[in-house]
Amino acid sequence: MLRGAVAIAALALAAHGGGAAALELAGVRVPEAASVAGHSLALNGAGVRTRLLFKVYVASLYVPHKVTSVDAVLASPTRRVRLDLLRHLRAEQLVGALQDGLTDNNPPDALAAIRPEVDALEQVMRSLGDVPERSVITLDYADGATVIAQDGVPRGSIPGDAFNQALLRIWLGDHPVQANLRQAMLGE
Repeated sequence: MLRGAVAIAALALAAHGGGAAALELAGVRVPEAASVAGHSLALNGAGVRTRLLFKVYVASLYVPHKVTSVDAVLASPTRRVRLDLLRHLRAEQLVGALQDGLTDNNPPDALAAIRPEVDALEQVMRSLGDVPERSVITLDYADGATVIAQDGVPRGSIPGDAFNQALLRIWLGDHPVQANLRQAMLGE
């Protein structure tokens, strides 16, 4: 039922010239396109991350062309995960959630191989301090590096495709942070 309401809302926006957003989730207008390092990306899918009864963020996935498989996302040379925060989060909450997601979706030997990159991610997230509601965190992958930005301001860059793939598995892996969020990001 919710999926049908989202589709109707998207069609209504398109019919009324509302091309600036493909859909609205939890009060967040989700852009239908993004530009990363000069590359145009299309919205692949978006959903709401909930924890217990609370809405935490809207997660959106952008790739060059719409895809429906994790392998196709991971093969994309440029990609973005956008997190529109729906509540105030402390840096330690972000770090803990990322650590859990990485551990749940990547084998120990793969994590050991990217330990310096994971440490760098944790350092960047801690540098954000307390992140207020309505902040936007982007995780952009282009030219072999993941650039982390808060509200459009780059906060750090971490090299390596293996690292970015491990990071994406938090949302798209075999044990994603939330199964229906994975489905939504894959456009299912």
